[in-house]
Amino acid sequence: MKTNHSDLRVQYTPEGADGLALSLAGRLDADSAGRVWEEVMGRAADPKYRRVAADLSGVDYLDGAGVGLLLRLRQRKETQGGTLELQGLSARFEQLLGLFDPARLASPDMRPAQRLGLVERVGLYGRNLGQDMRRQIAFVGECTLALGFVLGHPRRVRWKDVLLTCERAGTESLPILLLVGFLMGLIMAFQSAMSLERFGAQIFVPNMLGLVMFRELGGLVTAILLAGRSGSAFAAEIGTMKVNEEISALQTMGLDPVRFLAAPKVLAAAAMMPLMVLFFNFASLVGGAVVMLSLEFPLPAYTSRVFANLGVGDFVGGLFKAVVFSFLVAGVGCLHGLETGTGADAVGRATTRSVVSGIILITITDGLFAVSFYYLGI
Repeated sequence: MKTNHSDLRVQYTPEGADGLALSLAGRLDADSAGRVWEEVMGRAADPKYRRVAADLSGVDYLDGAGVGLLLRLRQRKETQGGTLELQGLSARFEQLLGLFDPARLASPDMRPAQRLGLVERVGLYGRNLGQDMRRQIAFVGECTLALGFVLGHPRRVRWKDVLLTCERAGTESLPILLLVGFLMGLIMAFQSAMSLERFGAQIFVPNMLGLVMFRELGGLVTAILLAGRSGSAFAAEIGTMKVNEEISALQTMGLDPVRFLAAPKVLAAAAMMPLMVLFFNFASLVGGAVVMLSLEFPLPAYTSRVFANLGVGDFVGGLFKAVVFSFLVAGVGCLHGLETGTGADAVGRATTRSVVSGIILITITDGLFAVSFYYLGI
């Protein structure tokens, strides 16, 4: 009996009561072997055939999948107490066949994956967290060296890329930044005014709003917006370059990816962050003014109360924290972009990790700043 599978021809010829002649001709590769696997195993591995002679003189191409088919068939016949004889195989294919050890040809493990226990999961999570922190610390060092080189050799910086990143990370984010700032100021002022009304202390709402926005929430919320909008974009951009092997091309040309790609983005984010915070704070104060004016508070009184308890330390401290947040967000985005793996979802996973890691680092750093400012009396 003869069957054709496009580029592979298979023929079965019974020989006596317990013999079978198997003839293969054409390409025995991953594609053809996969298509004829069940057929060959179903017929040639029939227990009634004690002797199988495989004529391979017509095989003009053989790869690992084809070798696997032949070895699996031989293993099956030996298990049944029979034999498989390979005939007519060319010398180069004989050499390829000799590279594989039939004894190590094992069946795939069909057992379901074992569920890890609680202690193992906690340990694995801790190990991964430690490795991730180690990579981030190492990248901070690399990025610091790259920024030092950039500041020491300004003529070797691609300033067009820096300005383009400033536009994308800063200017193009102003609409959403102003909207969120306005709504936050509006909501905080309204909720505070309703709560303080019973005590007759609505006059202190502007004081609270100015202090909270300039000292704490302005930089914090702006950094979170930067992580979700620009940090993810940095990771996606560099991650796509990694998948397309453009990073490897840069390294082949002797260019440092951190200095060439990450440093301009970190520099642009740090330059735009103070301006973004100022716009956010201004929008929040406008939102608060809308609420206070609706409660019949005069605008001059609102303005004077906003800055009554706001010192230089609060203003400068808020901007300083914002700059540190921008370094963290941009650095983490570039780091996860450079660590992008392969596969269809690699860029998406890198983008997700960059946003999550950025927000976590922002939160932890903000807590450290709060404790430090308290003990320093700022």
